[in-house]
Amino acid sequence: MMRQYELVERVRRYNPNTDEALLDRAYVYAMRAHGTQTRASGDPYFSHPLEVAAILTDLKLDDATIVAALLHDTIEDTDATREEIETRFGKQIAALVEGLTKIKKLDLVSRQAKQAENLRKLLLAIADDVRVLLVKLADRLHNMRTLKWVPEEKRSRVAQETLDIYAPLAGRMGMQDMREELEDLSFRQLSTEAYNSILARLQALKDSSGKVLSAIERELAEALAQKGVTAQVKGREKRPYSIWRKMEQKSVAFEQLSDIYGFRIIVEDTAQCYAALGVVHTKWPVVPGRFKDYISTPKQNDYRSIHTTVVGPGRQRVELQIRSRKMHEIAEYGIAAHAIYKDGASATEDLLTRDSSAYAWLRRTIELLAEGSSPEEFLEHTKLELFHDQVFCFTPKGRLIALPRRATPIDFAYAVHTDVGNMAIGAKINGKVSPLVSELHNGDEVEIITSPAQTPPAAWESIVVTGKARAAIRRATRVAVRAQYAALGRKIAERAFARAGKPFSEEKLAGALNRLARASLEDVYAGVGRGEIRPDDVIKALHPEWSGARPPEERAAAPRGEGWFELKRGQSLKFKIPGIEAEADPATAIPIRGLNGELPVRFAPNGGAVPGDRIVGILSPGEGITVYPIQSPALQDFEEEPERWLDVRWDIDEESPQRFPAQIVVTATNEPGSLAQIAQVIGERDGNIANLRMSSRSADFTRMVIDVEVYDLRHLNGILADLRARPVVSSVERLNA
Repeated sequence: MMRQYELVERVRRYNPNTDEALLDRAYVYAMRAHGTQTRASGDPYFSHPLEVAAILTDLKLDDATIVAALLHDTIEDTDATREEIETRFGKQIAALVEGLTKIKKLDLVSRQAKQAENLRKLLLAIADDVRVLLVKLADRLHNMRTLKWVPEEKRSRVAQETLDIYAPLAGRMGMQDMREELEDLSFRQLSTEAYNSILARLQALKDSSGKVLSAIERELAEALAQKGVTAQVKGREKRPYSIWRKMEQKSVAFEQLSDIYGFRIIVEDTAQCYAALGVVHTKWPVVPGRFKDYISTPKQNDYRSIHTTVVGPGRQRVELQIRSRKMHEIAEYGIAAHAIYKDGASATEDLLTRDSSAYAWLRRTIELLAEGSSPEEFLEHTKLELFHDQVFCFTPKGRLIALPRRATPIDFAYAVHTDVGNMAIGAKINGKVSPLVSELHNGDEVEIITSPAQTPPAAWESIVVTGKARAAIRRATRVAVRAQYAALGRKIAERAFARAGKPFSEEKLAGALNRLARASLEDVYAGVGRGEIRPDDVIKALHPEWSGARPPEERAAAPRGEGWFELKRGQSLKFKIPGIEAEADPATAIPIRGLNGELPVRFAPNGGAVPGDRIVGILSPGEGITVYPIQSPALQDFEEEPERWLDVRWDIDEESPQRFPAQIVVTATNEPGSLAQIAQVIGERDGNIANLRMSSRSADFTRMVIDVEVYDLRHLNGILADLRARPVVSSVERLNA
């Protein structure tokens, strides 16, 4: 176990101004607090926080972080309190230790909703000070290194949690070495056989290729030196988990991988990076499509480097990474590199966040905590953000936008701004008009075409790949649907007040919200529109003296009443519907414009309805209005529920005609070309076939049920007449179910 003076010495190597007395006090306090506690391995428990502190000294972190590492288990596992730690070590260290204590209680591998909620708490705990995350990652790394001492039934859970949450978080923070070690340790536990197989193959490859690798390393160093480029060339080997993941993703065998071994060229500055690249590309042929410049376009976790692959000595493919020493520090330590000491200066909290894109990603993720409607949505978004690879695209003004692989212009639009995504109606990729579902590639310039009248379709959710876009589309869809139900509910409420002979006042209704257990008028209207609040209850909230509708037995015995439906603008038609006791005025009937109007409208599932039909609306809780032709036999199912019947009328915009659904049944002779003739008639009449089913077939005739879309009843009757005139058609009729 590391001695007290050894820990102080490790810190002094990179920070000559360290507060030695503070480190000594923390060491002694933690050791005494843990006392005789032991770990599962039998070692003194204090050895664990001491090893965590040692890992953080390798990252060259400040005194407060090292002290927090020493104390991180004291509140949870000993008699120590936050107040005592604050008194002895100050508010900053006490806050770090308390944040770590909260994280320790979280179970991140559990039922999905619980896992998502705990992930929220994890990110909130590290939101105020990213050093909490650095200590937690070091804590998890040491626990994974000693996983063999944990009970068997717990190992896989800890390994899965590490692979799902902590390793990706380390990667997003730019701490690649820690991420790779966490992945490998998890992989070894979760897939022991695969891990050992890859390890054995790596060893065999090393035995057979050792001399070749040494030769490549030597030849690279000599070529750079001859051109005056001072560089350090280091060979590296891919880790087992990285190899296995690539084999899985590309469905290739181990022998087909060409980048198991690679080389890093580390130079003094950015200019030398490009000088080294010139030397390499001049000396050896480049493998097409294998060049990436992360210096000019850094990754979101601050990673900067040049990646290239050449055909090197012995016709071997050689993967190279070229970077400066400063870039290498960031690649190794990630966000922790912002706290590396320079010229003996003391690191501060500000150093940890300054110029850090990785921390900016973390802050953006925290901002999304309040936007998800459910923990599961947040979990989905966060995992998408943790795991994605990137492409780099540009706005017309040159702004760089980093997106996941397979991203679309819709993702791009939401990355620019949520409002841009919500209003997107088209896109230009590299100046060419392209579909919004196009896949974007590195270097694409994307211009988004917008319209204030646009609302994002719910179908976009299955197209986009970024968590931000998916969350924004869901949110916009919820808002649009809520607005539809609120508009419907308001119309239903107004109609109910008019029928009851009571004045309707939004001002008075706002004063009665507590009686309806709703927070706003929109909540009331949406509840009425969804069928969650009865219109009678809204009336009684304003007029408690109102007796309401007659009892069900009287209502059932009541004669059929009259309602109004408008066939065309200014024309109305009376008809009978059950349970409506008074004649309705066209002004109080709810206007039906179609599926794309402001109300949540559906048409009868079997038969549909078209302008010109006499129609009635049936309110279905949670589904809005279902519109039926008055002759539909299906209306008999609702005769005992008169409160669901609504007065509705057609409200057709003649300047923007739209089609409506209807069903027809065609019996045609069973001969070649009959279906083509039927389709031709419908097409020539400007109808649209939405679906077709062969319901029965004999030697001579075939019966077809066709879902057609037409403008109105006259249009439908014209199609029926033309079909009857065809010799192949035995009979045709409209279906009303």
